[in-house]
Amino acid sequence: MTHMEIYKQPLYYEIAFSFIDPKEQADSFGEIIKRFSKAKVKRFLDIACGPSLQLREIAKRGYEAVGLDLNPEMLAYLRKRAKEEGLKIETIQADMYNFRLKEKADFAFIMMGSLDATSNEKFLSHLASVAASLNKGGLYFIQNVTLDWTMEAKSTWTMTRNGITVKTTFESRFKDVLSQTYAEKLTLEVSDNGEKKRFVHEEDLKFIFPREFKLLVEANGEFEFLGWWKGNCNTWHFDQPLEKVKNLSDNMVLLRRK
Repeated sequence: MTHMEIYKQPLYYEIAFSFIDPKEQADSFGEIIKRFSKAKVKRFLDIACGPSLQLREIAKRGYEAVGLDLNPEMLAYLRKRAKEEGLKIETIQADMYNFRLKEKADFAFIMMGSLDATSNEKFLSHLASVAASLNKGGLYFIQNVTLDWTMEAKSTWTMTRNGITVKTTFESRFKDVLSQTYAEKLTLEVSDNGEKKRFVHEEDLKFIFPREFKLLVEANGEFEFLGWWKGNCNTWHFDQPLEKVKNLSDNMVLLRRK
């Protein structure tokens, strides 16, 4: 199987992660904007968007919606679903580490721990790309990977839609202390109306430690670091900054364009 095989299966991928509540997430974005944005928000950018249930909800609410992804199959599926749902969503095929928008956004977001830079240089390039594509005072919301590098993770869940069942297994384990690398593995076991399929994605990624993360944001110089908070996949808790909680597995980071 090819390295990106899972990401060429947008329907199965969407079903696998359909446990999210896009209405609740969009409501949370609204609360974040009220509290922290210095820009009037008209235009949203979803980075590494995939099928983006979030953008489809945002477009339903009358905002401009832009989805950026490297994978053409994901973008084609997003356009197809948007057309079926009577929505206007702009799509851009680009690398999240090197892109520019012709028309800047007011609120950018990246979900499900998708900001998985393999080096500090790539992370800085990503920040530069987002900064160049975001209006001043606009926010960048990052639904982050776990901050606890000592914790090995494995979770399995099953979702079903229209005769298609997708069993998803996510695994990660720390590999090397000096290079701060961890191995991530995502497996989709699909039963599509009786037809069995299996897709695996494996990748070695770099863990960016919290203080290192803040230093890289400072080195970029284009953002204010507003903080990080505890949150689950749908809701974020501004009364629970990570400095005060014990479990660092689910967290969000918020930056504001200077």
